[in-house]
Amino acid sequence: NNYKVLVLLFVTLAVTVSLCFVKISTTNTIASFNINDYEVGQIADVTIKAIKTLPADYDNPIPIEKGEKVIRKGFPITEEGYAKLKKMSESPVYIDYRAFANSIIYHILMVVLFFFFFSKIYFKTNMIEFNELVTECVFYMIVFASVIFGSKLTYLSSPFALCAIIPGPLFVFLIAILFGQLNAVFFSIMISLAVLNASSYQLVPFLFVLASSFASSRLVRKIDRRTDMVFVSVLQAVLNAVFIIIFKIIFNGSFANGLGSIVGVILNGFFSGILCLGLLTPLELLLNTASVFRLMDLSDLNNPTMKKM
Repeated sequence: NNYKVLVLLFVTLAVTVSLCFVKISTTNTIASFNINDYEVGQIADVTIKAIKTLPADYDNPIPIEKGEKVIRKGFPITEEGYAKLKKMSESPVYIDYRAFANSIIYHILMVVLFFFFFSKIYFKTNMIEFNELVTECVFYMIVFASVIFGSKLTYLSSPFALCAIIPGPLFVFLIAILFGQLNAVFFSIMISLAVLNASSYQLVPFLFVLASSFASSRLVRKIDRRTDMVFVSVLQAVLNAVFIIIFKIIFNGSFANGLGSIVGVILNGFFSGILCLGLLTPLELLLNTASVFRLMDLSDLNNPTMKKM
């Protein structure tokens, strides 16, 4: 009965897993740990073996043999061991399949959570339509991809700066207006968990997206005019600034060098509301659905159809 939904979820899972592979194959990780987690003299908390033989080269003149224990648990990391870790992490032929497998398991659990959220448990009286699921899956993949590729940029390497490019509020606005607040709340949880995985389990982007998305779903709950979205945009911008400042205080973020991230999330919140207005009408026509704005337009007595009646 739900073969279309199963196909949709399989495609979404395939795309997100492919993005995870791109991320892991371009990140300096070994055994699910970033090279920056290690330093010379540090007591290793895990034993790491080389899974491939790597010959010496000009940049890294130290050879590595397959099966060699590069570092040993409980022993300090030597300069040679650190150099080998660095060589492994930078090698294009070395892919951290353990981290990739972890991501696959994570997203399979996300599929299970998706089934739980969008089942008859919560939508007994009004079953969720397939076009709604397609829209949310597309938005989910865009959010996930934005974090994957955004984190590769040098000026967005900070978890606070990364928050500025995540289009969570925009998509939550659209879903809340088109499909209802319950959908928007569930979608907020889903994309927050997606951001957690895409950002290598950093808490700041996860908590920021969760807080700003919940706020977005609430702000558009009772609006009935398009002009109200301007006020919502300003309010979302203010809340984004409050959220990022609070997280900077909690996680000891720098305010001296972090003004750009604050300005970024303010612009993110404001333009999310403005872009929502621009995207709403095309999406209504494409999905054959009606937002509260469209219903208000149709109920206007100056509407040609109403005049004719």
